[in-house]
Amino acid sequence: MSPERIVLSRDKLATAVGDRWSDSELSEAVALLGQADGRFPAGVRSLPADLVQAVQRERLLASMLHTAAEIGYRALTVQDVLSRAGISRPTFYEQFEDKEDCFLAAFDAAAAQLRGRVEAAARESGPHWRDRLRAGLEELLRYVDEEPEAARTVIVEARASSPAGLRRRDELLDDFAGCIDSLVRDELAEPPSAIAAAGVVGGIESVLYSRLQRGETDELSSLVPSLMYFAVLTYAGHEAAGDELDGAALA
Repeated sequence: MSPERIVLSRDKLATAVGDRWSDSELSEAVALLGQADGRFPAGVRSLPADLVQAVQRERLLASMLHTAAEIGYRALTVQDVLSRAGISRPTFYEQFEDKEDCFLAAFDAAAAQLRGRVEAAARESGPHWRDRLRAGLEELLRYVDEEPEAARTVIVEARASSPAGLRRRDELLDDFAGCIDSLVRDELAEPPSAIAAAGVVGGIESVLYSRLQRGETDELSSLVPSLMYFAVLTYAGHEAAGDELDGAALA
């Protein structure tokens, strides 16, 4: 039995490929994919060639995220990705050098989406660092809930990938740590060493890694008070951290 074919929604496709093409062209691309079991008909000529290429790339990235989450980076092959994408091997190698190259591109796309969502949520929240940190955490957990395959790839499978994948993961964690450190330094008179932010991020990542490994992704929002307690304790002490748990109990 062949694996289920990856199908991209119009909204996901539009988000992925940007605004270089018109709504009618994107709608036609989605319609063509829907008419042919998630793949373009052979020799399609009604769409711009660069749009077809961009859509094929996004289908391969989506298939890589799905396949890595389903069977793991170490076990997957290029053929596994092709089977789920419904794309030929020559088309794959027009886009990527090998399995690792495709995985890194998929990781980069997922990490950029995650980073953008978390930073936007923090920026648009309340005026204080705890408000912004809480909003960022809530958005992180929402991302894991809404994009479980991407989240598993970024948080779990990157650990088991290549040295380049591990570096990408470390860079993402360092980026989040830098954001938290900057957030806190803007408000606290005597902030701790920058290494504290790395500890906070590492602790949060460890909790999510464990949950994803065990498939325990229901009600992730319930983790917010405990994670906030851990983070606030680092910067503001027991009393302030306790407020996070008390506030959740009263909510």
